[in-house]
Amino acid sequence: MSLTEKKKIEKNDIYEIVIEDMTEAGEGLGKIDGYPLFVKDAIVGDTIVAKVIKAKKNYGYGRLEKVLISSEYRVAPPCPVARQCGGCTIQALSYEKQLDLKYKKVKNCLERIGGFSREEIEQKMEGIYGMDVPYHYRNKAQFPVGTDREGKLIAGFYAGRTHNIIENTDCLIQNVKNNEILDIVLSYMKKNHIKAYDEKQHKGCIRHILTRVGYVTGEIMVCLIINGSAKQLKKKEELIEALKKIEGMTSIVLNYNSEKTNRILGDECETIWGRDYIVDYIGEVEYQIGPLSFYQVNPQQTKRLYDKVMEYADLKGEEIVWDLYCGIGTISLFLAQKAKKVYGVEIVEGAIDDARKNAKRNGMNHTEFFVGKAEEIFPIQYEKNHERADVVVVDPPRKGCDAMLLDTIMAMAPERVVYVSCDPGTLARDLRILCEDAYEIERVAVYDQFCHSMHVETVVGLQRKDT
Repeated sequence: MSLTEKKKIEKNDIYEIVIEDMTEAGEGLGKIDGYPLFVKDAIVGDTIVAKVIKAKKNYGYGRLEKVLISSEYRVAPPCPVARQCGGCTIQALSYEKQLDLKYKKVKNCLERIGGFSREEIEQKMEGIYGMDVPYHYRNKAQFPVGTDREGKLIAGFYAGRTHNIIENTDCLIQNVKNNEILDIVLSYMKKNHIKAYDEKQHKGCIRHILTRVGYVTGEIMVCLIINGSAKQLKKKEELIEALKKIEGMTSIVLNYNSEKTNRILGDECETIWGRDYIVDYIGEVEYQIGPLSFYQVNPQQTKRLYDKVMEYADLKGEEIVWDLYCGIGTISLFLAQKAKKVYGVEIVEGAIDDARKNAKRNGMNHTEFFVGKAEEIFPIQYEKNHERADVVVVDPPRKGCDAMLLDTIMAMAPERVVYVSCDPGTLARDLRILCEDAYEIERVAVYDQFCHSMHVETVVGLQRKDT
């Protein structure tokens, strides 16, 4: 059926379309006489039959009914619940094509939004750095706990855009230790009649099982997020004894969250066995990681990405570096290995506490950290306290850098700026501003931090034009 036969596209209409691209959410994008239709589970190159499930004025959403002609890039997902689960949205796409799409996504944003010429971008982009084995790379997992329709206790991950749990204790992108951990916790719950949390009724005990595994050290943390108090965990010593037997077990923690909220973690933690944290390394730098700490989830790719940040920063040992949106100071401390002085700024107070602890842990007394908005702290330090920077590193959230922050960078005029981005669109927007008069792009590198999703990380090295 075409628009010549039916001018308005409506819900329940069925069309045959070719998938031309992939969206940020991993949906296939096809067009019906120019009308964009987003279809989950369809991949670029497929010819499909799709049923319209939501029709808006300028675009719609469809459900994959049938694949008529499979894309040359379509592969059989190794995970049996890949289609239902909301995690690996593009596992049916060959890994080589995943990398190609992510590289082109960054390139196209720099051209279309940033306004840079194709020739310039092709000359300055290094390519995309993928993984040799794009599985079992995550060092952190958060498994919701619930019951299925028969009342069976299960753990797994939410289906896409829902809070329906897809049972899966052997996730192919998570650490292999998680399977054993989940079996122990679920067996303990069954034996002692400890109920899973029911978010609709706001009843039950265990909401999530959080795990962290040190990539270098092998240290393991298990954190149970519970609704209520520790008194609900009957005979918790049995659980502790079972978990202790796992090689690498270092920390067993309870996190209390009794709020009616989608937020996973509460603010209060209690360690019931072992240390309050685990330790891991990025290169030679040691990091202390607690249950609430933000820490990069793909340590292999993070090391490669930070090496690139160091390369673009081009530190000789005498530079003053500002790391804006610094989190727990992972980049700050990594650069402190070669910088004279490093300042970090982050709005989350707990993250700055972690950054200071980690600086002390590594004997890096030439670092200083500030709590607050980067766009407020950075201008104050520049204008009132006359602090300067030879190199500025920014690693903002998806919304990109605040306009005031970009103005301050250009006013301070550091010799080099290194921009780390999780969103190619806002990256391109900010680079357009920085490169209008003050800076020029030297190099661009793209990293696959989140294999089997459409998310991508980019590192850009900028040089001041008058140097």
